[in-house]
This record gives sequence, structure tokens and C-alpha cells, in this order.
Amino acid sequence: MTDDAVLTEVHDHTLLITINRPEARNALNGAVARGMAAALDRLDEDDDLRVGVLTGAGGTFSSGMDLKGFLTGDLPLVEGRGLAGLTERPPRKPLIAAIEGYALAGGCELVLACDLVVAAEDARLGVPEVKRGLVAGGGAAMLLAQRIPRAAALELLLVGDPVEAPRAHELGLVNRVVPSGTAVEAALELAARIAANGPLAVAVTKQVALAAVDWTREESWAKQSELIGPVFVSADAQEGATAFAEKRPPVWTGR
Repeated sequence: MTDDAVLTEVHDHTLLITINRPEARNALNGAVARGMAAALDRLDEDDDLRVGVLTGAGGTFSSGMDLKGFLTGDLPLVEGRGLAGLTERPPRKPLIAAIEGYALAGGCELVLACDLVVAAEDARLGVPEVKRGLVAGGGAAMLLAQRIPRAAALELLLVGDPVEAPRAHELGLVNRVVPSGTAVEAALELAARIAANGPLAVAVTKQVALAAVDWTREESWAKQSELIGPVFVSADAQEGATAFAEKRPPVWTGR
């Protein structure tokens, strides 16, 4: 058995990242934050990795910040990267959350930092910080009202009670609800479908989709052209067209 707070495992072109503190319901501390930052750096820097899947060990995604660590100053923060090394600087490549059990407080904020979410049918998501006299400062207070209807966001934030995965799916927080115990498997299948596409195109598509909300109407087309121009003259673009003409699967290089 390993004592690492974060485990990584490669599945084809996908990096599975597992928060590994099941005895503490995968509560986030400094060790988790450092391990997450290292894993996310690996995801972005390794050309053979195209997608990440984030989950928690032992049937729980994450119960949020370790409050015992909070009291002793062991905070799950990485300067310039935010909570668990993720929330302020997500990876360039797609990241999928695979939720079993609870994703609460900071755990839910990690989910909000992911691009896609697969949740077990009995999973629960919530931001109960106000119940502890705290504010959901890892992104939820800022992002929830942008992601789901304002009234629903404020109820989650101000009441602090969690919602079950089917309700989170109705609100648009979850992409897929799957049988209990299969979230990682389903997330890896989804990751494989993304990884089959051109990696450079996928990364830039994510960049455009997330950045466009801050662009004015006047500047949006010029900014998009600046980002996507290199993709259209890339080796991958040539390979995609050639593979289509030759009726064979493309062999991507990410260049």
C-alpha cells in the first residue's frame, strides 16, 4: 500500500488522478494540493497524455478542505493555482470528474474546475461552507450562479444542503449519471472518446470555449482566429484530412 496522497495511473492516453485519503473521506490538505499540482503538470507536459480523469479513493470523491489541517495551518493551496492546485489554473487539456459518494465543499469546487462530470446515481454534490461559518472561496461562490440558474445556485450556497446526482444533472452540473460504482469506468470511456480526436484541436477548442465568455462581440472573431489559426496549418490537420481520404484512423502527434 502506498502512502501517497495522490495516485496516478495511465490508461492509454488518459491520466487517472486519484485523491488517496479514504480514511479522511479524501479531505484536501497540503499533501493533496502538491500531489495534484504535480499530476496536472504531468498531464499538460506529456504529449502522450490527452485527457485527465479526477476521482477519489474508497467510494468518496472528496469531502472538501481538511478542517483539522485548516486549524493547524496545513492548507490545501498552491500559490497561483488555488485549491488543490487546480481551481485557479486548470490544465490546458480536458479534465473529467468521476464522482462516487460525496463531492462537498472544496470537493465540489474541484468538480466545478473540471470540464466534464460523470457521477454515480447516488453521488451527492454540495457547498456546505456556510454551515461552518465559512465561504465557498474555492470557486463555488463565484461560479455556481454562472453555471446553473441563479435561484438554484443561491439555494445551494446559502442553505448548504447537497443535491443528489440526478438533480445536479437536471441543473447542468453533471454530464452523465451512471450506476453506483461505475463512475471511473464511465469517465475513462468518455475520456477515450475525447482522446481519439486531434489533441491539438481538442486543447484549443477548450481554450476558445472557456475564454470566449470574456471576449467582447467586437474582438471575439479576431481572438478566436489567433488561437485556431495554428491548428489549421498543423501536422495533425493534415493527418486528419489524409486519414479521412484514405479511410483509416488518424495517427495524431499533437503538432
